[in-house]
Amino acid sequence: MALWSGPRNISTAMMRSFESRSDSFVTDEPLYSHYLKVTGILHPGRDGVIAHHESDWRKVVAWLTGPVPGAKALWYQKHMAHHLLPEIDRSPNGWLSHLENCFLIREPRAMLASFAKVMPNPTIEDTGLPQQVELFEQLRARNGIEPPVIDARDVLLDPRRTLSALCDRVGIEFQESMLAWSPGRRATDGIWAQHWYAEVERSTGFAPYRPKGDDLPDRLEPLADQCSLLYEGLAGHRL
Repeated sequence: MALWSGPRNISTAMMRSFESRSDSFVTDEPLYSHYLKVTGILHPGRDGVIAHHESDWRKVVAWLTGPVPGAKALWYQKHMAHHLLPEIDRSPNGWLSHLENCFLIREPRAMLASFAKVMPNPTIEDTGLPQQVELFEQLRARNGIEPPVIDARDVLLDPRRTLSALCDRVGIEFQESMLAWSPGRRATDGIWAQHWYAEVERSTGFAPYRPKGDDLPDRLEPLADQCSLLYEGLAGHRL
């Protein structure tokens, strides 16, 4: 099961939720090292990520479509959509066809306000929204079936209902354990956790929903408008 997200979309909390299942193994952004190595982008801890994680996308996708580690029934893969660079195979019968592909979105103003605290001047490509839209359309065109889309707001407003709907769509049983977890870092977290995961490391479950985005820097208002058009298109398909 691959959940394609953008940054600051509660994607790590979602990973915690699925790791709390009795039948699940989780993987944290397996294409991140390749993305950093190829693009040269200067994210926090870039050199450490490349040194500690596989950067050959072919080896990564071979692993992602192989046996589930730990002989678990479910392999939950947390992906950032912008890590899916153009050279990575997206053919209809390629590696993506072996995954249950899903999408996680978040209202752009809230996402950008959070993202700007770590990346002060993000581009629209950095948000992953153009890549999410492109991948959603490619997957839908493959067999006419819409991949499931969930909104971070819906998860926070009603975690049980939203996660139950997602589990139902992908053909697995919802487990009550998905609603709570112990605080702290995990062995399954990427080495970049020290730069990005402080809030989720303090968490023990999904935080109550609180509207955000009022602190969005003025310089990012045009980007928020661009993102909103893409977000609304995907939001129209959400569970």
